[in-house]
Amino acid sequence: MQKKEDYIGSISEYIKRNLKKGYTKESLKWALVKQGHSRLEVDKAMAKVDSELANMAPILKTKPEITLEVIEPQGAIVKKKSLWAKLRGK
Repeated sequence: MQKKEDYIGSISEYIKRNLKKGYTKESLKWALVKQGHSRLEVDKAMAKVDSELANMAPILKTKPEITLEVIEPQGAIVKKKSLWAKLRGK
């Protein structure tokens, strides 16, 4: 049984390396199947990679707060249009 887990581990390491290079999971899956690996073992390796990457992802504790601040230039005359003037396009 140890040999089987090492085999799936080596496939999962291959998948992680190539994901970092920019390949998609789907393309890696079918490339491994075409190279002679069984679909079941490739699926197990994909599941292992997914769980390992999920454990490495940072957990956001708070939502970022977005603020808006309007800064007008000093000494400039700012002429504001009324709502009706904006609607008429003047």
